[in-house]
Amino acid sequence: MNKSKCLYFWGWVIAVAIIIISCHSLSPISKLSVTIKLSGWGGSPIEQKLLKQVLQDFEIKHPHIKVKYEVISDQYMDVIKTRLIGEAAPDVFYLDALEAPFLMSQNVLEPLDTYIQPEFDLADFEDNLLNSFKYQNHIYGFPKDYSTLVLFYNKKAFNNVGLKSPPTTWDELRRYSQKLTGKLNQYGFGESPELARQGYKIPAYGGKIVDKNGYAAFVNEAGLKGLNLVIDQYQKDRTSVLKSDVGASSGSDMFGQGKVSMVIEGNWAIPYLQETFPQIDFATAEVPKINNKKGTMVYTVAYVMNKQTKHKKAAWELISYLTGKEGMEKWTGTGFALPTRKSVAEKLGYDKDPLRSALVAGVDYATPWQVGKYPAAIVNNFDNQFISALLGEQSLNQAMLRAQNAANQQIKMMK
Repeated sequence: MNKSKCLYFWGWVIAVAIIIISCHSLSPISKLSVTIKLSGWGGSPIEQKLLKQVLQDFEIKHPHIKVKYEVISDQYMDVIKTRLIGEAAPDVFYLDALEAPFLMSQNVLEPLDTYIQPEFDLADFEDNLLNSFKYQNHIYGFPKDYSTLVLFYNKKAFNNVGLKSPPTTWDELRRYSQKLTGKLNQYGFGESPELARQGYKIPAYGGKIVDKNGYAAFVNEAGLKGLNLVIDQYQKDRTSVLKSDVGASSGSDMFGQGKVSMVIEGNWAIPYLQETFPQIDFATAEVPKINNKKGTMVYTVAYVMNKQTKHKKAAWELISYLTGKEGMEKWTGTGFALPTRKSVAEKLGYDKDPLRSALVAGVDYATPWQVGKYPAAIVNNFDNQFISALLGEQSLNQAMLRAQNAANQQIKMMK
């Protein structure tokens, strides 16, 4: 072979090699290396199984993305915050609405506005849920599910005392409780004293939990008036009871055990009661009005993206699937959780479901479970002092003044 033919041969070999290498680099195989880490807290075995199924469906539809799911069982937010500081946080993680204001203000979450395409249908989300993850005109998370609070009542107990329908006002609830106490069940009503369950009573007369600067602001005549309904029923009527009074583990538990005829709980209570206390014939209704105003609480959790993730496009693919119409229908289709998209809720028929329609009805007027950037200070002090007032150890005004002052001192130190 002469020199010119030799050069031509080796040039052809090199060219073919370059083409093969280029094609190889463009092939889907290289995309298999993208792994997204998703972190959340531990839920029930049913919840964990359901999430894994949805993630498997995502991987089938997105073969170039693998999802590594991690359960953080203890001190979830402390772990997440520590990892965010150390730049070792997961790509995508759960964020409760209660904790969202602080993290959104710390420049550690990726704003999701620029990723949204028309087909994602932003307007389909319930406004009251989506607003919990907005900060300074940016959206930092999309809510995956939610629950409001509703009244659960024992139908047999109601029939025994001639009550044909659930109470629609708080005054009616107190009268019903008087009729029901000591009959089929020990007490008429089961009370949960935590701020997470009492928050909607504060704005019922025009009060507020926090002011515009994020400080506790529940000590005023309007705010205390709603809370005083709880004190009066427990101390004067003696027709309500706490879980600790009857040896129960939760509101759902004391209702299921037959200790109380009525209790205010969320969507989680439905499968719990059906599985644990199948003999209980119960129904649900919207929370009775206070001061002629509808009120309840709403709790929600979003998927958010770590701003430091190296796989932002893939992380968005995961978030958009899990909170998109297809993924959300799979996640909420069993009734274990309620969909945050209106179209999915309508398709699944939850607005007409005998047990869940009241939960869906409350989402528009509910008080979001969110109390500013420093929730622990407000929640812990309220809970510690309100239970003291409920037990008669101090007046409601004195207890709430102590709670507010202590909370605001702590907030000042943290700012």
